[in-house]
Amino acid sequence: MKNIKYELKDGIACIELIRPEKRNAISDAMLAELGEAVDKAAQEASAAVLYGSGDHFCAGLDLAEQVTKSSIQGIEGSRSWHAVFTRMQRGSIPYFSALQGAVVGGGLELAAATHVRVADNTAFFALPEGQRGIFVGGGGSVNITRLMGVARMMDLMLTARVLSAEEAEKYALVTYVCDEGGAFDKAFELAQQASKNAALSNYCIINALPRINNSGYDEGLFFESMIASFTQTSPEAKERLSAFLAKKAERLNIPSS
Repeated sequence: MKNIKYELKDGIACIELIRPEKRNAISDAMLAELGEAVDKAAQEASAAVLYGSGDHFCAGLDLAEQVTKSSIQGIEGSRSWHAVFTRMQRGSIPYFSALQGAVVGGGLELAAATHVRVADNTAFFALPEGQRGIFVGGGGSVNITRLMGVARMMDLMLTARVLSAEEAEKYALVTYVCDEGGAFDKAFELAQQASKNAALSNYCIINALPRINNSGYDEGLFFESMIASFTQTSPEAKERLSAFLAKKAERLNIPSS
């Protein structure tokens, strides 16, 4: 692969965007390669870390490719983004993104498709589609609004406002903020921790929680009961619960005061 680097490290798929000369803007070729990496990770990894090479995570869509496309080609391109991102969001393993520099436009849409986002303090976040005369097409109108809300996303799109890492954390766009250069290590650490969970639990967390959140109240509670019973009666759950009761399981790492 030319635009994506894939490495399996201690069971964690490390997926790197490698178009630093374009601030890792997503071309059609990069998207196809990202899809290949996502499919490979699903087969052999227990978690994944997504990150960008150079000073930036991703500056979004490669606009140079878009100016010659027809409306139908634009729709097909957007649906291709949805297809790849959905395989991350609704796959079998959790995705952690390490963010630095530009997390802009489609880059923010890509980050929003991961389950946990870690930003270093150089990261900045924006949705400048309005300035370019376009609209989000990588799932942002669904995924980003679920993180920060419609009103805040509308503000970013209308005004081209740029958020710092700290502001992004305040708006729930990111989950962790760390010092410059530390995002990958933190994301990898979190991926390692998540990989220790039961695979079935991880699958249900990333697939059931969003659907419960999108359902009605009673339907959500019913779905929760079904998932809870499904996981609790699995052989691995019984083994892990027995180990916990026998005081042989890993305990919570409670922060010191």
